[in-house]
Amino acid sequence: MGIISWIILGFLAGCIASALSGKSRMGCLPNILVGMVGSLLGGMLVTLITEGEFRITAFTDLNIVSLLVSILGAVIFLAILGSAQKR
Repeated sequence: MGIISWIILGFLAGCIASALSGKSRMGCLPNILVGMVGSLLGGMLVTLITEGEFRITAFTDLNIVSLLVSILGAVIFLAILGSAQKR
């Protein structure tokens, strides 16, 4: 997947995750960053669950599964950030 695809996937996942978690006032760049971090986190978690080992994987296609995994990771990432800010 090219860098443009990663940016588009990150933006979509970040926007959806921020809307789901109630942080809908984020800008474009924070949404992209949250989505990209969410993609990595979600990919690691899915790999851990499906293959039994914790490693960084790269989804090679821009499809609905990659988007859902990215959203899952982004929501988890936003929850971690939210709990860290409350402390």
